[in-house]
Amino acid sequence: MGKKYVVLGGGGSFGIHTSLFLLEKANTNKVIGIGRNELRSEAFSLGIQSQDNYEYHARHVTYEIDLLLEFLDKEKPNVIINFAAQGEGAVSWKNSWRFFETNSMALARLSEELMKRAWLERFIQIGTSEMYGSVNEAVSENFPIKPSSPYAASKVAFDMYLESVFKNLNFPMNIIRPSNAYCPGQLLHRVIPKTIWCALTGNKLPLQGGGKAEKSYIHARDLAEAIYLVSEGAPFGEIYNVGPKKPTPIAEVVERTAIALGLTLDDICVITEDRLGQDSKYWLDSSKIESQLGWKPKINWDDGLREMVNWGERYKHTLMKMKPDYILRA
Repeated sequence: MGKKYVVLGGGGSFGIHTSLFLLEKANTNKVIGIGRNELRSEAFSLGIQSQDNYEYHARHVTYEIDLLLEFLDKEKPNVIINFAAQGEGAVSWKNSWRFFETNSMALARLSEELMKRAWLERFIQIGTSEMYGSVNEAVSENFPIKPSSPYAASKVAFDMYLESVFKNLNFPMNIIRPSNAYCPGQLLHRVIPKTIWCALTGNKLPLQGGGKAEKSYIHARDLAEAIYLVSEGAPFGEIYNVGPKKPTPIAEVVERTAIALGLTLDDICVITEDRLGQDSKYWLDSSKIESQLGWKPKINWDDGLREMVNWGERYKHTLMKMKPDYILRA
């Protein structure tokens, strides 16, 4: 009998791509996505609800934990993968308690309950590279933690909680700290889909600080493969960085996206002031997951951005009607 997976935060683009990846595996019995809302339109859900052996349910990890646990006890998944989080570090300076409410407190409550469930084989937390702060070298999992936003600090708190309950209570967990990911279906406030939205609508992308900050990017399918490999054979308690060999300046990311759209950097953007708390460089050393589990990123910039542009063109009538703003919600 194959494995049953639950993907928390399963309505987001990374959760959807992870679910699609898992459904392709012969040893997958069922994938259940759980998110705080019903699935978005096809442009963002990518038609996942029509896949065999897939279900999606709306349960709020913070405010409906009783309903969530009742559902999990009914389904008894082998593996729970957690993407659920209040995201976007740039806006976490205001109402920062909301980030701790979800990213720390709610997940600690859930984990404490999961420790009582014999059916759970593995819990995989999707952390963030932002908890290392700005760096000047590729950093390993043992690098000092230096969060530079309330969002990153809230993610650190839960990671440290998981480390403590693994060490003292044998909670079967792993943590993955990925670099920035991108993919079709990603919400429009992120830099690559926002660049595509600007091209479709004739707007200019505000390039904060001239795009000098360097970030590491991988396609969400590469992240999904890392998650799958961890679910299959990683020793419990291990933490894995997941990112490319080198970071890329945001200006280059935007320029590459513009070229994929048949435009230039000047066509698509205007330079603005940098945002509060902007880290100058995220750079991960992913040699641990490469050596232990055989993971390497497979999707290069050209192929990944071609896929993004095709997505934008396919759903342009939906995307053009939307605003690319981040909205903080419960």
